Amino acid sequence: MNSLSRRGFLRQINCAAVGSGALLNTLLNLKLANSLTAQTAPGRKALVCLFLNGGMDSFNFLVPTDSRYTAYSVSRGAAGTEGGLALAQSSLLPLATPLTGYGLHPSCPQIRDMVNGTTGSRFAGKRRLAFVANVGTLVQPITKAQYNAWEQGNNLALPVPRSLFSHSDQAEQWQTAVPQGLGHLTGWVGRAADILNAAHNQGGISMSISLNGNNVLQVGNQTQPFAITQNGSLTFAADSGGAAVNPMQLKNGVLRSTLEQHYSNLLMESFSQITKSSDEAQQYFQQQFDSTGASLGATVDALFPASNSLAMTLKTVAKTIKIGSQLGLSRQSFFINMGGWDHHGELLDTQSGMLATLDTAIGAFQYALELLGLANDVVTFTASDFGRTLRSNGRGSDHAWGGNAFVFGGPVDGGKIFGTYPSLALDSPDDVGRGGRMLPSTPIDKYFAELLQWFGVPSGSMNYVLPNIGNFSALPSLGFIKAA
Repeated sequence: MNSLSRRGFLRQINCAAVGSGALLNTLLNLKLANSLTAQTAPGRKALVCLFLNGGMDSFNFLVPTDSRYTAYSVSRGAAGTEGGLALAQSSLLPLATPLTGYGLHPSCPQIRDMVNGTTGSRFAGKRRLAFVANVGTLVQPITKAQYNAWEQGNNLALPVPRSLFSHSDQAEQWQTAVPQGLGHLTGWVGRAADILNAAHNQGGISMSISLNGNNVLQVGNQTQPFAITQNGSLTFAADSGGAAVNPMQLKNGVLRSTLEQHYSNLLMESFSQITKSSDEAQQYFQQQFDSTGASLGATVDALFPASNSLAMTLKTVAKTIKIGSQLGLSRQSFFINMGGWDHHGELLDTQSGMLATLDTAIGAFQYALELLGLANDVVTFTASDFGRTLRSNGRGSDHAWGGNAFVFGGPVDGGKIFGTYPSLALDSPDDVGRGGRMLPSTPIDKYFAELLQWFGVPSGSMNYVLPNIGNFSALPSLGFIKAA
C-alpha cells in the first residue's frame, strides 16, 4: 500500500459511518495500516507537561550557594530562625560545573544526578536536566519602573497579564500563553496539535492525552484532549467476567447498551452516536494499552513505586508513548497535574516531602525512557501558576510572579541554567515589591517556543500557536534543546 492509498484508507477509517461497533472495527484495522508503512512513518516525539499546581516555591528548589547565598538567607529568613525559610547552605545538594555556584533542595538526589550526570548513578555521563530561570507570564517586555507606574495607576495602558497573583488566572495563562485573555479559550499545546494533526495523527485518537481530565493546555480550535487514567482508558464496557462483580462496570454496561439504540429525536441520536464513537476510541486505546506491545518489562516496571501516585502516572505515560505507533500517533502530548504547592501556612516540611515524591517519580520516568530506548523521543517540562515571595509570611510564602522551571530529556542540553537567575535581595532590580516578587526576565513564550520548535511546529505557524511571540523577537532564544 503506497502512501496515497494509505491516506485514502485512513480517510475512510476516520469518515466511516457510525454503526454498531463501526469505529471500533475501523480502529482495530489501524494496527495493520500502521505496520504497512512503519518504515516511512515520521519520527515520533512526545511532549510531557508536568503542571505543579498551586505555585511552586522554586527559590528553595534551586538555590545559589556562592556569595549570593547571604542575600538569599537574609531575604528568606535565616535557616533555623523562627519563620525563616532559607535552607541551610550545608544541606543543599551541590551541582557540577558550570553550576558550581548552585545547589538543589536536599530532597532531590535523582534530579541532582540528572543535572550532573553523576558518576555511578543511573545517569552517569548523561546530563538530562536543565533549568529555565525566572520565567513567567508577560504580554510584552516591561521594566520594574513601568510596572510600578502601572500598579500606581499612572500607566494603565501598559499591557500587563490580567489578574496577576491569582491562582486560577495565572494557571490558565500558563496554559493559554495569552496573558491578556482570550475570547475563545484554547491552549498552546492544543493549537500546536491543530497544526500537526494532519501530518502526525493517522488514527482516531487525539494526540493530546490527559492524565488529569479536562485542561485548557491541550484544547485547540479543532483539538480536544483524550482523557485516560493510570490504568488506561475510560470506557462504558461491561464486566468481562471473573469471580467478583464490579458494580461500576455493570452500571457502565447498562449505559453502553443505551448507546446501541437508535433514537427518532435528532439531538438524542447525535449525542448517542458521538458518545458511542468516543467510547469505541477508548476501547481501542485500552486494547493497545493492554497489548504485549505496551509491556515495559519487569526491570522497568520495578522502577515505579506503587506507593508513589505520580510515579505510577508517569509509568502510564511511558506505556502510552511506547504504543504511539499502534495508536497511529507520531506526535503525542501529555498533561499531568500535581497539586498541593500553595504553601502559605507551612513550606519547609511540606515541600520537602512533595519534592521527594517528585524526585523519585521523575528519576524513575527518565531512567525508564533510557532503558526503553525512548530518551531522545521525549521532552518533559514543568509549569506552575507562578513563583512565590522571597519573604516569609511567618511560616510559608505567598503568591508572586517569576519562578524557576526545569526541562529534561535526551534532547535537552542538561546541566545548565537558561535565562537569567535573578538577584534574591529584597528591593533588587528584579523585585517589584511586596515581599520579593520577581519580575520575569524570561517570558513563557520563549520557553514554549523552543519546545514547540523541537515538537515540529513550523516557524510560519508559531504566531498562531503563540500569539505574543512577536513581542519578544528582540530576546535571544534560550537554547536548552541541543542542536540536531
